[in-house]
Amino acid sequence: MLNTSVLVLNRSFLPIHVTSVRRSFSLVYQGGARVVDTDYQTFDFEDWRGQAGKRGVECVGTTSGPVPIPRVIALTLYDRMPRRMVRFSRSNIFSRDGYTCQYCGRRPQRAELNLDHVIPRTQAGRTSWENVVCCCVQCNRTKGGRTPEQASMRLRRKPMRPRWTPLMSLPTSSIRYTEWRPYLGIHESAAR
Repeated sequence: MLNTSVLVLNRSFLPIHVTSVRRSFSLVYQGGARVVDTDYQTFDFEDWRGQAGKRGVECVGTTSGPVPIPRVIALTLYDRMPRRMVRFSRSNIFSRDGYTCQYCGRRPQRAELNLDHVIPRTQAGRTSWENVVCCCVQCNRTKGGRTPEQASMRLRRKPMRPRWTPLMSLPTSSIRYTEWRPYLGIHESAAR
């Protein structure tokens, strides 16, 4: 229960991170954040604790009584915007490509995924968003040090630099809490 997810907003109510319930309790208790409810009201720790009987939500039992589990918190001092530039990394490439091989379209387990340079490094291909794709091990071996055309393989889509932050790459199905939807730009009708 304490390790479930809580959406973290900056002071302007823009999503910047996902943390655990345990960490969110700590932030709210120390005054570094406030709990945000479904009516966009904010609560400090004591006020939020007082909502336990009124909320009808899951609570954590403490020695001083139940405390409702927050699903969204807003930091009180942090007002920076989320980074616009997405860091080039293996996990962000996998996320951009939906953990799907960009040649055969299979979705193997993560351990069977690899990164592939569309234009191989041996042919002056760069390591960049526009030249690296998610690829299964089998397709990577088949392609080898050749371009897709030379290997008679076709890319499912052209690789591009993503315009989202890793937080925004959460698939709609992994957003388990309706309280997150307004902040992630997901409308009820689109998510169901």
